[in-house]
Amino acid sequence: MVSKSNVTVASGKRKQAIARAILRPGKGNLKINSTPISEYQPEMFQLRMQEPIIIAGDIAQKVDIQVNIKGGGQSGQAEAARLAIARALVKHSKSEDLKKAYLDYDRHLVVADVRRNEPHKPNKSSPRAKRQKSYR
Repeated sequence: MVSKSNVTVASGKRKQAIARAILRPGKGNLKINSTPISEYQPEMFQLRMQEPIIIAGDIAQKVDIQVNIKGGGQSGQAEAARLAIARALVKHSKSEDLKKAYLDYDRHLVVADVRRNEPHKPNKSSPRAKRQKSYR
């Protein structure tokens, strides 16, 4: 049993997707919803989620990361997972250099993208489109 002092937890959000990353001392394993990252499909999202681990280098090789994702689509889940992984690695290592490396590579590895879907307006078919008006 691992004591709670060795465990680091961080979360990330993107659109409707919410991801929670749990770091424990280990051998560098990464699991997404109890599935090894090597089996995650499609490969584009698999590579997207591995970006923070590649940038972190040796720090990520000393911890096992388990990510639980709920809600949203595949792209939103991948973005939420990479945000959660990056935040957890920064929190675990307490390294300003790692945080700066993430910010230099892509700001959304540390800072969440707060954009959300615009709601439909009353009696309209879409958020922005206006009803056509007939003059004849």
